[in-house]
Amino acid sequence: MASVPLQSSAPGKVILFGEHAVVYGRPAIAVPVTQVRATVTAATAPPASGLTLVASDLAADTPHPADSPRPADSPRPMQFALATAPEDEPLSAAARLTLAHLSAPEPDATLTISSTIPIASGMGSGAAVSAALIRALAAFLGRTLEPSETSELVFKIEKIHHGTPSGIDNTVVVYERPVFFVRGQPIERLSVAAPFTLIIADTSIPSSTKVAVEHVRRAWTRTPAHYDALFDQIGDLADEARRAIETGDSEALGALMSENHALLIELDVSSPELDELVDVARFAGAQGAKLSGAGLGGNIIALVEDELAVEVEEALIEAGAKRVIRTMVSATE
Repeated sequence: MASVPLQSSAPGKVILFGEHAVVYGRPAIAVPVTQVRATVTAATAPPASGLTLVASDLAADTPHPADSPRPADSPRPMQFALATAPEDEPLSAAARLTLAHLSAPEPDATLTISSTIPIASGMGSGAAVSAALIRALAAFLGRTLEPSETSELVFKIEKIHHGTPSGIDNTVVVYERPVFFVRGQPIERLSVAAPFTLIIADTSIPSSTKVAVEHVRRAWTRTPAHYDALFDQIGDLADEARRAIETGDSEALGALMSENHALLIELDVSSPELDELVDVARFAGAQGAKLSGAGLGGNIIALVEDELAVEVEEALIEAGAKRVIRTMVSATE
């Protein structure tokens, strides 16, 4: 076991295409956002103290459990022992699953979690925290996990957070590469022919993946043919977007993003605040824009040319965005 502190991290993410449809077997595209990260530091603790989790960064506003609001008088604890933590607490569940996977006893250690990823905004905060924790704990125990092992463990935690996750969050934050994802099929890493710039704008309205996914599922159950047709169209856009990314056609990519947003409106997962930021970004010169993630709040993403990035950012802030993050999706081999 490590005698000096070890640190592991994982990035945020945004979904470019395929929200909700990916849950029903259609393709989706997601990219990492490396400007924001979850970090976990593992340090040796006194003998017989067991494993302690410290999460002061997340205590104030992390939904728990399963993205549901907590009563005002029961805030998430800033520090707790693994031995006494609830089974459905995501951080302790990640630690327990890791120990079980490694067939390792509980160590005398302290895991300190911090994150700069906005919470409940569709940027993969929960998956990134889980991935960083799993890696840090494994490293502390002197073990190395394959990315596929880490991704599988994170997916199990995502079920606590989101109920019926698609699998895309754990995939993109663990592999830290743009991915083309179809549930139940091998991961495909995207070849990015030319870098492109995204601006992420936060409405400041929390977005619960669990709530949004269940909302769509209820609607699909009532009228499956209508929603399957929408999912097919969203999946087709993801296929077209893949070609645009692999050929460096940013103009086509932007137009596809705007089409995808229109379909998400039809799925009833947008909101007036999201629609306004999408419109503002496009009016300010973005090549395309759409909500990203579960919807009903959270973020929009806008594809911009570098020379217009500042202008689009300023317009979004003036329109009420809580924060903006600029990220570049880099060219890859």
